[in-house]
Amino acid sequence: MADIQNIVILTGAGISAESGVATFRGPDGLWEGHRVEDVATPEAFARDPELVQTFYDQRRAKLRSVEPNAAHRALARLDAEWPGELLVVTQNVDDLHERAGAGRVLHMHGELKSAWCLACDARVRWEENLLGGPPCPSCGASGRLRPDIVWFGEMPYEMERIERALHKADLFVSIGTSGAVYPAAGFVQTARYLGVRTLEMNLEPSQGSIFFHESRVGLAGELVPQWVEEMLAS
Repeated sequence: MADIQNIVILTGAGISAESGVATFRGPDGLWEGHRVEDVATPEAFARDPELVQTFYDQRRAKLRSVEPNAAHRALARLDAEWPGELLVVTQNVDDLHERAGAGRVLHMHGELKSAWCLACDARVRWEENLLGGPPCPSCGASGRLRPDIVWFGEMPYEMERIERALHKADLFVSIGTSGAVYPAAGFVQTARYLGVRTLEMNLEPSQGSIFFHESRVGLAGELVPQWVEEMLAS
């Protein structure tokens, strides 16, 4: 591990599941009782904005009842102590990485605690409900705020920054991801093409396991702290 300086870490729903955050798509194909097509597309928002706003208001409120787990805390420790470059790219829209203390975090699919104004294009920190059309803190327009979430059919955030980080990385680590949602699912193939070492930690082998140099199977709350200890001891 002595030759590793720069690390890119991808985290998915599996790392937050141990905190009680529902995974994006359950075994029944539903997300918290709703078809994904009904709550996670621009078309759904245009068709039934009240349903979509209520859905994300409930998800945002639920964040108050969950806490970071051992995996989040371990990555926050790595963020604080790792001397090289490090970027935690998360597919999750919760704030558990930040609440655990991590600072080098990129939310490629947006954040529940952010609102996007369709009138002035501002993105603002948001803790309360969006249902009811509260005014935008930036421009004052009412009823133009939507969840700052990347829905199906929309482009994930900061892809160029992620690409630059992968080109500089010595190690790419994937934690708690299914390997089924692109473009994130393709990061490991990009890393392999660039000659980057790759490691997967997941509850079960993902759809992209064949692309990793090493796969560790188990709970993120157990695997991630052990791995962080290895990295900081090397």
